[in-house]
Parts: sequence; C-alpha cells; structure tokens
Amino acid sequence: MKQNIYHQFITKKSSGKKSFAVLIDPDKVNAKSIAELVKLSIEAKVDYFFVGGSLVISHHLDECIQQIKAACSIPIILFPGSPSQVSKYADALLYLSLISGRNPELLIGQHVISAPFVKKSGLEIMPTGYMVIDGGAPTTVSYISNASPIPADKSEIAMCTAMAGEMLGMKLIYMDAGSGARRPITEHMIEKVAQHIDVPLIIGGGIVDPEKAYLNCKAGADIIVVGNAIEKDFSLISEISAAIHSVANVNAG
Repeated sequence: MKQNIYHQFITKKSSGKKSFAVLIDPDKVNAKSIAELVKLSIEAKVDYFFVGGSLVISHHLDECIQQIKAACSIPIILFPGSPSQVSKYADALLYLSLISGRNPELLIGQHVISAPFVKKSGLEIMPTGYMVIDGGAPTTVSYISNASPIPADKSEIAMCTAMAGEMLGMKLIYMDAGSGARRPITEHMIEKVAQHIDVPLIIGGGIVDPEKAYLNCKAGADIIVVGNAIEKDFSLISEISAAIHSVANVNAG
C-alpha cells in the first residue's frame, strides 16, 4: 500500500513543520474559480488540496481534480462526505471514521460497502479518526451523520476520543468545527489533544484569519484546513499560508 503522502505528514511533524491545506468543495467552484484558486495556491506555497464536501451534488468531482492536476503538482487528498466521493485522479484519500459520534454507519457501516471500490481506486488510503467539534452552528455533517458534536468546552472528551482513535489504529486525527462554524476549535482543546497523541493532527472549521491559523499551529496542530473563508476571499490564501509556515521558523529559532 502506498504511503507517500502519509510519510510526508510524519516527516514534517517530526521536524516541527506545519502544513496548509486548502479545502475545495466541488459544488462551490467552477473552471474559472479553480484556475484562480490554483494560481494563488502555487504562489502561496500551499502544501495540499483537500477536495470534497458533505454532499457533492454537482457530479464533477473528477473534472475538478483533473483541472487542478493539470495546473500544478500540489498533492490532492480526497476529504469525502460519503463513500461515493472517490476519484482515481486524486493522490490520497482520508478514510474517515466518525469517532466523535455513535452512528455505526459512519464508524464502520459505510466503509464495509465502499471497501472494494476504495481498494480498487489505487489511492493512498489514510485511516482517519474524524471528530466533529461544536462550532456554534448546525453543520451539514452533524445533520447527515445524525450525531451530536463534542461540546466546545469538553477538551477532556476530545482528548480521550483522539487517544482511543489512535490506539484503534487511526493514522490521523482530524478535528473539525464544520464549514461556516461560528466558533473555531479552541487552542486549549487542540493543545490537550496534541499532547496526548503521536499521530498528525488536522484542524479545520471556522478558521477565518491568519492569526487563528498561527495560534492553532502553536497549540499543536500539524495541518490547518481552510475552505469557507477562502471561498469568500481568495486573498486570504497567501496570508494564512505565510502564518502557518512561519511557526516552524519560530520553533526552529
């Protein structure tokens, strides 16, 4: 099984380097906006593209990924909202298990159905413990999953959930406040989780400015994911990327 991108994650984590992933929802972009997004991402030295969404009803996932691939060499990682969101044109897939909820379908049920298709895709598969944190607004993922998010002030629950995910064999922990979250995940919760796991920690949801991205990295996040804020203002890409990549320099000094 390929482990090229995961190896990058581990290598960067061990050297204290932080990564920036731009989240692209195929339902919210067209050929023109993708072209602009990719151009700005290259200039800003974005590390990864996460592609996917909770619904993806536009049926142009493949076309979206192929356009990005044709324009740059930034790795593309699928962030699927359902088992049907698989494209052989991507580089890797976050194989998400919703460990913050108690819906067996999203813990293992849908994976059983999708496994042959995912295996056949040839993608690098990264088992990911997905944790939804209350961001102060109802999210699509909470509605679709029929699962309550972890309360924003319950850092111990988040910590224990992440620890359990790692011990169950998850290669990544992804904490997400959801698209359009009113409140991003607190630095306290990020720090609590980061101190108790060894696998890379991904943080997303409600990050709307460079300062928050910087503080999340300082608290222990390894990869910062921003989507909604960038959809509204593409110029944020360079500022957030610079903030995230500056953390390693501070730590190195």
